[in-house]
Amino acid sequence: MNFPSNLRYSKDHEWVSIDGNTATIGITEFAQSELGDIVYVDINSVGKSLQANEVFGTVEAVKTVSDLFLPIAGTITEFNTALEKQPELINNDSYGEGWIVKITVNNTADFEGLLDSAAYAALVG
Repeated sequence: MNFPSNLRYSKDHEWVSIDGNTATIGITEFAQSELGDIVYVDINSVGKSLQANEVFGTVEAVKTVSDLFLPIAGTITEFNTALEKQPELINNDSYGEGWIVKITVNNTADFEGLLDSAAYAALVG
């Protein structure tokens, strides 16, 4: 499994990259492999301010629907609309074209409180 060292990770299997006060969020390679083929992404939280660990949407795979939890507090500013027609981007490129949302972060220090790649790799075994 690939867990890029420039990202941070949540125990709920989301990844975060940060640039200034903007964070990009998606699900990890581990999460998408556990879910299987993703067929739909439902994000209805654009424009909403959410706290860390609040649900910001769902991903639907062939056999299950899974909640997406915001790893750090902020306001959802953008949804990756490419996922509307190509939800499989999450399976094919979970850390690139398969990103899910961008947020304006309330406190960028929260990013440092997430798991680094080694800690996340240990978590998923």
